[in-house]
Amino acid sequence: MSEGTSIRRSSSRAGTTRKPKKNQLPIALAVVVLIIAVGIFASTRSANAAIFWITGIAFGFVLQKARFCFTASMRDPYLTGGTSITRAVLIAFALTTIGFTAIKYGYAVKGLAIPGMSYVVPISGATAVGAIMFGTGMVIAGGCASGTLMRVGEMFHMNMISLVFFIVGSLLGANHFGWWKLNFISNGPKVFLPDYLGWFGAVAAQLTLIAIIYIIAAVYEKRRGGGGAAH
Repeated sequence: MSEGTSIRRSSSRAGTTRKPKKNQLPIALAVVVLIIAVGIFASTRSANAAIFWITGIAFGFVLQKARFCFTASMRDPYLTGGTSITRAVLIAFALTTIGFTAIKYGYAVKGLAIPGMSYVVPISGATAVGAIMFGTGMVIAGGCASGTLMRVGEMFHMNMISLVFFIVGSLLGANHFGWWKLNFISNGPKVFLPDYLGWFGAVAAQLTLIAIIYIIAAVYEKRRGGGGAAH
């Protein structure tokens, strides 16, 4: 018996044992109908509720299809050498920098209160400690907030557990945040770049830094021969 014949027979046996794929079109149609029904019901309660529902569905769809995850952007360069998601996050940072600065600048030139200034918080050791703790936790859990929610929708059991403790930790943190703010956070300096560099200078500085990191990430992937993503 020739080698080619045995390969063909093996392939034939493998083909006969392969299970046919289930038609998921009815499930997809049912999900679309459910989404529309929930959206209509939400609109009867509040227009904002319907907008939030549709926006959440759209973001979830994009995240799931793009496999976009902040955890992967930090983890993949070490595991696989790939930086495609890292660079996608940097592009998102660049776009949001331009968009949000335009909004804030529009308020500033009109003499109105700049939106989002409450999120300009002092820089302190708590920032570094919190970043390390959160970064370590999201790598162990296999997902950041968005990645965890996405994988819960895909029925990943580990991420369901992560979501439970994510909620528990958030509630505990919110309950005790006042104490941390008074004793650690409020003592640090506030840094709002437009106050130091002007609006144009702040945007230019941030985009330059993002561009430098982007180039470094691209060169790093090329040298390591990466490109894959660990999911």
